Amino acid sequence: MARLKDFWWPALRATLRRTLGATLGRSSLSVLFRGFRVTVFTALVCLGLGVVALPALAHHAFAAEYDGDKPLDLTGVVTKARWVNPHSWLYFDVKATDGTVTNWGVEMGAPNALAGKGLLKTDLQPGAEIQVKGYRSKNGGPYGYAVTVTLHDGRSFQTGGAQDVPQPGGAQK
Repeated sequence: MARLKDFWWPALRATLRRTLGATLGRSSLSVLFRGFRVTVFTALVCLGLGVVALPALAHHAFAAEYDGDKPLDLTGVVTKARWVNPHSWLYFDVKATDGTVTNWGVEMGAPNALAGKGLLKTDLQPGAEIQVKGYRSKNGGPYGYAVTVTLHDGRSFQTGGAQDVPQPGGAQK
């Protein structure tokens, strides 16, 4: 008569191999290290994904580049419109009272956001007269952030969408 161990041990061993994913011939220490390797690998993958996603969190805020205490209200003539992601730029000449001309550049929203509000690149052809309201850059140069652009025909468009742009009355958006 066959011993009972010869019958049930191979079946139990096969079941444990399937469920534990390890052979019983190895020491329990090697099974433990296999689990450790899987855990370390998973942690490294998560860390790598976190590092890759970090630049998305580092997107600049309005307050990092622009001064909410220095509003600007300029009228000028368009010289160039750059509809690029993630932010479009509008360049225009502003003539001072003494006759000097300064080329200003203002940051606006993404091209698809501007088009969704009805502002098209064809509205900002070189030579078009515009009025820009927004805020100056902190670097002191002729740069700023456009909150609204008004065309010569009177149409006005919200061109900025930053969450921390100052609002009339001192409230933050």
